[in-house]
Amino acid sequence: MIVSSLVIDAFRFIGDNGSLLLSETGQLAKLAFASLAISLAIALPVGLWLGHKHRGLFLALGASTLGRALPSIALIGLGIAVLGVGFWNVSVALVVLGVPPILTNAYLAVDGVDRDAVEAARGIGLTETQILTRVELPLGLPLILAGIRISAVFVVATATIAAVAGLGGTLGDVIVNQASYGEAGVFAAALCVSAVALGTAGLLGLMQAAAFRRMTPRT
Repeated sequence: MIVSSLVIDAFRFIGDNGSLLLSETGQLAKLAFASLAISLAIALPVGLWLGHKHRGLFLALGASTLGRALPSIALIGLGIAVLGVGFWNVSVALVVLGVPPILTNAYLAVDGVDRDAVEAARGIGLTETQILTRVELPLGLPLILAGIRISAVFVVATATIAAVAGLGGTLGDVIVNQASYGEAGVFAAALCVSAVALGTAGLLGLMQAAAFRRMTPRT
């Protein structure tokens, strides 16, 4: 009964404070997706190159372990202490959290491609770059997208902690300020965060499923 009442109050809060939540959600998405884009720009080329060369397994697995071990709030706090409060300063901490899943999955995706397919491509005269982009990347795409999806959800969820570090406008303002917005406001903001995370994960999941279908032989 209490839970159902809280849900009803949360939706009322959304209706009464739509512009506030929409603005905060937009800032959350801006911070999270900018950090995700930087993570992709850093981790994807490195992971693909290492996987193609079949080198750096320790780096790939170490990045994955590091990503799971790092406490998000401590990392953001350290970033703020070193770099100060600001959009891009918080992004640095989120990038550190977003890189490991992308790097690890990109490496494993390319490293695990059938060696016979690679040798066949090399035998018909494809360059190493062409082998990577035309053979290994398409075959490894589902696993690569899985890593991006994990990273995206992690970054979106963690971006709300930016409010604790002093960066406003990321729905975390509402979540950490129960005295001003009440339990209904906190729950409403949490619903918005969940919507962004689930929507992002769902879109990437559809892309991953489409990549799997392309790889599945038709009968």
